[in-house]
Amino acid sequence: MQALTAPSGGRERNAAVLPLPAFSDNYIWAIVRDGQAAVVDPGEAGPVLRLLEQQGLRLRAILLTHHHGDHVGGVSELSRIEGITVYGPARERLPRCDVPLAQGDRVEIPELDLDLSVLDVPGHTAGHIAYTGRAAGVEPVLFCGDTLFAGGCGRLFEGTPAQMLDSLEKFSVLPPDTQVFCAHEYTLANLRWASAVEPANRNLQQWHQRARQLRAEGLPTLPSTIGQERATNPFLRTQQIEVVQAAERWAGHNHATPVEVFASLREWKNEFK
Repeated sequence: MQALTAPSGGRERNAAVLPLPAFSDNYIWAIVRDGQAAVVDPGEAGPVLRLLEQQGLRLRAILLTHHHGDHVGGVSELSRIEGITVYGPARERLPRCDVPLAQGDRVEIPELDLDLSVLDVPGHTAGHIAYTGRAAGVEPVLFCGDTLFAGGCGRLFEGTPAQMLDSLEKFSVLPPDTQVFCAHEYTLANLRWASAVEPANRNLQQWHQRARQLRAEGLPTLPSTIGQERATNPFLRTQQIEVVQAAERWAGHNHATPVEVFASLREWKNEFK
């Protein structure tokens, strides 16, 4: 298990953000500090319960980004733990939600050194939200659920290309050193596709090589950063001429707007083998 730890020294010395693998390729993110924890998108309870037992942690909160089962499936079982608070999107139906959230709301848990602002990011689902700010002394962070992946983005199950592009642009303006905690280990597949879109992108080539090495060593490729995604993720590069031309070649016609470019990229990725 690879941890992203807070800066050494002071009250944050026992703080970390930990990836808990779940199912075949999900990550539940555990925010840990001084014997307490919060978890993001617990699709199953088992990995969380094992962490709590192994490290003697008290679960304080659950943060949800959207309603899909592989993100909320563990909520009911974890709800048996006394004293937890469940935060989640106000516009989605969830197994439990004590504090409904929408853009501009904040989640503050001082014991975890957690201070997160909420963004509305529809596209993958209609009410999807994301959290950005500070967690366990690590900042800036972004817990983006299934909206953004390293080298990719979520499928449009309930939203439109325009909505998803707008959501991704909310991420793109975050500081470049923002740590991006995606909910799936899709990186290698995404970067194979991204390399087909921009085969001459040196940043992408280097990132792809590093990601392959990490996976060969059994390590997560995450977190990514916003700066890295801006440099390598076609879905955040819809106004780059190389990406526009690649999308137009694939679609067989010219595109007048970034939304049209994004829509073609999303269809291309859906069909990419």
